[in-house]
Amino acid sequence: MALRAGFLVDSLGGELHGDADRLIEGLAPLETAQSQQLSFLSHPKYQSQLTSSRAGCVIVSPRFQSQAQSRGDCIVVDDPYLYFARVTQLWKKNQATAVAALIHPSAIIDPQASVHPTARIGAGCVLEAGVCIGADTVLKSRVTVSENCVIGERCLIHPGVVIGADGFGFAPHQGAWEKIEQLGAVRIGNDVEIGANTCIDRGALQDTVIEDGVKLDNLIQIGHNVQIGQHTAMAGCVGVAGSARIGAHCTIGGGAVVLGHLSLADGVAISAASVVTRSINKPGHYTGMFPLDDNAAWEKNAAALKQLARLRERIRVLETRLAVPPISN
Repeated sequence: MALRAGFLVDSLGGELHGDADRLIEGLAPLETAQSQQLSFLSHPKYQSQLTSSRAGCVIVSPRFQSQAQSRGDCIVVDDPYLYFARVTQLWKKNQATAVAALIHPSAIIDPQASVHPTARIGAGCVLEAGVCIGADTVLKSRVTVSENCVIGERCLIHPGVVIGADGFGFAPHQGAWEKIEQLGAVRIGNDVEIGANTCIDRGALQDTVIEDGVKLDNLIQIGHNVQIGQHTAMAGCVGVAGSARIGAHCTIGGGAVVLGHLSLADGVAISAASVVTRSINKPGHYTGMFPLDDNAAWEKNAAALKQLARLRERIRVLETRLAVPPISN
């Protein structure tokens, strides 16, 4: 497959400086791109790769236009990374693919489930009673959607996802556990993407809610009654415990954990591997982790941390005796 450079610009906009009839046969990073491929420069730290790149055409911002033109053809846009994303969408749309059945023969769909005629249901999927799947939504292979769960329009659910398994609810009784039946469901909005083997538990009483535009990576656990606001994105292996409320336009790095019954305001960014132990009421970038170190040094620092509260009290006593202003919190 090949697309003309001019076709890309006609379809997506931007200023082409070079040959409109140049055939683009693929997309590649700057350092590996060849003369028949399109690449992009989205961050100044990769500027050194631009001059030496063998790419036939490069997407750049106005800041790097002269440098890009000195090496060859380029497309100038305000946001090269966004433009590249749209190029990938256009590329996939124009790829010739075999027309597959909208519902794979091996899919198991309860008669009481509702699947929009334009939705695609992949091999080995299971849709239980009361499930509703919206228009143009795609379920890849082995997706399970449990009873009464709803998925909106234009969603993409990758292989192995489980939506609507029971939430983790048990009451202790005489040294054993009594199950709390999970009577809610899961409601997923429009334009949501869920990565492979991610699990979203159904609510205990109220529904677990994933709002429009949310993007979840692979191997994420979303507990029961969690609410996730519009256009929030989470990287792989994030865990969100039950009844947490996460605002809109948040980002949560890989391996981070949000404890149950906490709230995150809109626009909160959590660093990878952080553990969120308190609610966050204003937007910003938050980190909570112990820095990596060699084990012997880490053990010494960990031992010292255990003594911090006692040492602080001793310092306060000394400050009082010496009439030194106290250390602020």
